[in-house]
Amino acid sequence: MSGYFSKLLLMPLALGLLSSPAMATPDVSSFYQWQAPVTAAPGTILRSEPLTASWLPADTGAAYRFLYSSTDGMQPKQHVAVSGYMLFPDGPAPKGGWPVVIWAHGTTGVADRCAPSWMGPRARDTAYLGAWLKRGFAIVATDYQGLGTPGVHPYLLYQPEAYSLLDAGRAILSQKNFPVRNTMLIVGQSQGAGATLGASWVFPHYAPELGIKAAVMTGLVTAIHQDHPQSEDANEKRYTTVSNMDPAFATLRLAGSDQAIHPETDPKTLLSEKGRIMFSVAEHGCLHDLFDKAKELHITKGEEMLAHDITAYDQDMDRYFELPDGHVTIPLFLGTGLADGMAGTKGQYDAAQALCRAGSTVQWHTYPGLSHGGAVNYSLPDSAIFVKDVLSGKAVPSSCGNLTPPGPVQDALPGIPFN
Repeated sequence: MSGYFSKLLLMPLALGLLSSPAMATPDVSSFYQWQAPVTAAPGTILRSEPLTASWLPADTGAAYRFLYSSTDGMQPKQHVAVSGYMLFPDGPAPKGGWPVVIWAHGTTGVADRCAPSWMGPRARDTAYLGAWLKRGFAIVATDYQGLGTPGVHPYLLYQPEAYSLLDAGRAILSQKNFPVRNTMLIVGQSQGAGATLGASWVFPHYAPELGIKAAVMTGLVTAIHQDHPQSEDANEKRYTTVSNMDPAFATLRLAGSDQAIHPETDPKTLLSEKGRIMFSVAEHGCLHDLFDKAKELHITKGEEMLAHDITAYDQDMDRYFELPDGHVTIPLFLGTGLADGMAGTKGQYDAAQALCRAGSTVQWHTYPGLSHGGAVNYSLPDSAIFVKDVLSGKAVPSSCGNLTPPGPVQDALPGIPFN
């Protein structure tokens, strides 16, 4: 480790502890339990500690876990503490500092222990983040509001996720000792791709001081409001409608999204016996635990978990999930595996169409035989060219003139990492 990073590791003392840690919960350490009122401006680091973990990419020079202040996406007049982590490339920083990737992770769960800064990212994402470090980017990653820290995680709701991402970007820029510059990308996968798109849409009026140049997304999960939809099913119902969702994701919607939107209601009262079992798993388990439990209970669709009609809840979910329009001011890279049976391919095509119709610059790359997970790292060579063009000031080629419907979801090819 270089002398520079040895000094950098002392920084948590300089950042200060603004509040004493509370007792640890069963899910996470006391570091995450911020008990004092959050009055600091959004993007203020509240506390940090060196992050040492076996999952850190090989090219990591220094790493931190940190808490920072953010705008509450459900009650925007209030602030909340949000957790995350930072990774810095090994070796000396370039003149002016490293550019920054604001990373938005995919679905892990809604229980605090599922926060990536606590349990670590999956191997696929570690490889992906390692590639960005090798490219010379520092990384700041949010766990999102309510994941790790107190409160409900508003799963898939674009506004709280956008605020968490943008305030993480503010946080890494707030410390003069961090060798970074205000040249930023937002990068995300799956749930995180939807969060990335939401942050790209929000930032011009929420955090216009951030130098965000472009966004890179794979496995996009989103819906965009359309005054005149091209078809009756223009938005994928698998994203928001419990009866149509995979039971694991449906449980996360009920335990995260619905609890955030309707804090006055106990979602368990809407559930069947099997649904209540799934809900209890979500309270302390993560996504893989829900997949396992659904298989054990022989549940294949979210509708099997319901005891009551929740059409009104589905409609409310749509309002918080759906972007108001598709006009985004920065270039967008969208990578879609044509064997993506998890997010589906039609929804990603519909999103690209809606973004293009609204005048956004969209570069859409499709990968035959690549799954939801396989497309992440496979897309890296294409996103490298896209980012190089953006940062060099070149016009980014757009796909908006030749979007082609993807057709049925393909079978995944063997022999491709994480496919």
